[in-house]
Amino acid sequence: MNNTGYSIKDIEVLSGIKAHTIRIWEKRYNLLVPERTDTNIRYYTDDDLRRMLNVSLLIKHGFKISKVAAWNDEMIKNSILEVTRSKTSESDYIDRLMLAMIHFDNNEFVRLTNTVIEKFGMEEAVSRIFFALFVHIGTYWQVGSIFPSQEHFVTQIIRQKLMVEIDKLEGSQKNGSLALFYLSENELHELSLLYYSYLVQKNGYSVIYLGQSVPFSDLQKLNTRLKFDFVFTAFVNSIQKEDLENYLSELKNLFTHQKIYITGGQIQKLNPELPRNVKVVKDVKDLKKYLGVNT
Repeated sequence: MNNTGYSIKDIEVLSGIKAHTIRIWEKRYNLLVPERTDTNIRYYTDDDLRRMLNVSLLIKHGFKISKVAAWNDEMIKNSILEVTRSKTSESDYIDRLMLAMIHFDNNEFVRLTNTVIEKFGMEEAVSRIFFALFVHIGTYWQVGSIFPSQEHFVTQIIRQKLMVEIDKLEGSQKNGSLALFYLSENELHELSLLYYSYLVQKNGYSVIYLGQSVPFSDLQKLNTRLKFDFVFTAFVNSIQKEDLENYLSELKNLFTHQKIYITGGQIQKLNPELPRNVKVVKDVKDLKKYLGVNT
């Protein structure tokens, strides 16, 4: 999104409808009427985007564009409510969460997250809906269709929900094992780390959770005071392969008798050489396999 509104590429990316198709619908059905800048460049408003996202959702449910295009916004809204009351797919939830995010609609985003958590449970809600939402957000961010504050808005709400679920587990860590969860210096994206720590606590482990940007010297001090059964960290921010491998080597030398679990986009992208006691966690199934938990 630029300062004057949304380009047709933004509308394409966010709605999933090809730009060519959008132009046809504009000419044939007058579905959208883009504005123009002083230099005659077409752009779309928030109302245009909202309408396109709603139309896209209805089209996915088998409605005909010739019919939907003739409806006003109220008729479209009522049809969406009817669709979502009867049956809502995972992709529908993601689309609606995206729409709430784009417009910073806090009440709607919180309502939807509560609905998803109630329907699937926290574990499945994150793995099936919220993680997929962040994949979409990452794609849209790369092409410039959203800006960082929208991602932060979403992250904080889901983070709050996870913290509530973690609080409910207080006193349930009974297997006597202790895990360390942290992010290295300059790593700030902690949502996946928090989710995996929730799963570990749910399965009876106690957790020391340090969160973002932890200096290596703090790990060294902590290792002299506590005995961890395993260590978990994530790599999301861009990093050179050599620097990542050096860091993992230092981590292996510090935690010589513990398993070290790592996750994050940089691991998949760089495919680093791993020390013997370092294991990659690609998803929830991997983590449960390592913990010996039945999936």
